Formats: sequence, C-alpha cells, structure tokens
Amino acid sequence: MNKINNESEQIISDMQAVVLQMKLDDIEENPDSEFEMFDCSACAKTACLAGSIQYSKYRLCNDCVLMYELALKLGKVKNIEDFMKNMEEKRLENMCDFIKQDKLKEDN
Repeated sequence: MNKINNESEQIISDMQAVVLQMKLDDIEENPDSEFEMFDCSACAKTACLAGSIQYSKYRLCNDCVLMYELALKLGKVKNIEDFMKNMEEKRLENMCDFIKQDKLKEDN
C-alpha cells in the first residue's frame, strides 16, 4: 500500500512541476498570455491563457490540465469526455458562484 501511495505522490509531484513549467514557458514565449483570459471548459473559472491546453473542443486552464493529466495517468478517466463528465458538478458550482457575485455587483 505504501509503495502505491509513494508512486502516486511521485507522479503528482512530477506532473505539478511539468504543468507549472508549461505555464512559465508560455509566459516567457508570450508575456501577454498571462493577462489574456478565457473561461475554462472544465471548471468554468476565468483563467489566464498561459499554461492552458486545448483538448479536442475543450480548453482547460492550467489547474484543470494538471487534474486531467493526473486523472489519466492514475487511471481515473479514459479521455477528455470522461473528465468533463466528472467535472460537471464543479463547473456548475463555479458558474452559480459567478452568477451570485454578478448579482451582488448589480445590487450595489
């Protein structure tokens, strides 16, 4: 059991470093990418373009890239569609939070 946990921890650590480096590389190649924003297809949060990846018809923010790649590597999902189904609740939660915040701004 400890070997599996250690292997998973190492995979997570390695993947975090890779995904962070992708973001840093994007910013180095195009500094504006840190300030160019989009809505993540997976989590529905507004995120910077740096470190994002287009998977099929979905663009994922850097955080979701990490989650997706880890889920693939650890055998939790089979493909992007599977990941998107798993993220549906989180995506809807974030969309509702955005609507609530927007409504508060209008009321003030």
